[in-house]
Amino acid sequence: MEPRKHYTKEFKLDAISLVLDQGLTIAEAARNLEIRANMLGRWIRESQADTNGQAFRGNGKLTPEQEEIRRLKLENKQLKLERQILKEAAVFFAKETK
Repeated sequence: MEPRKHYTKEFKLDAISLVLDQGLTIAEAARNLEIRANMLGRWIRESQADTNGQAFRGNGKLTPEQEEIRRLKLENKQLKLERQILKEAAVFFAKETK
C-alpha cells in the first residue's frame, strides 16, 4: 500500500482553476494532473462552499471559530474541575465543624 499523497494548497487551487477558469472537464483535468476525478470534484466543492478563505488550511490548522470552540471547551473543563473541588471542600469542612 502506497503512503497517502499530500497536495499543497497551491496545487489544489491550480487544479480547480483548470476546471473553473480554463473550461476543462473534471475528468480531463484529473487525467492531466494524474489525480482521481472524485478528489478534484471534492476540492471544487470545498472551494465553492468556502466563503472566508479557509479552504485547504492543512492538517492541524483551525479556523478562528474552531480555535475559539477548542479554547472554550478547555475553559469549561477547567471550571468544572474547580467546581468539583469546591464541592468536595465544602463537604469536608461541613464534617469538620460538626
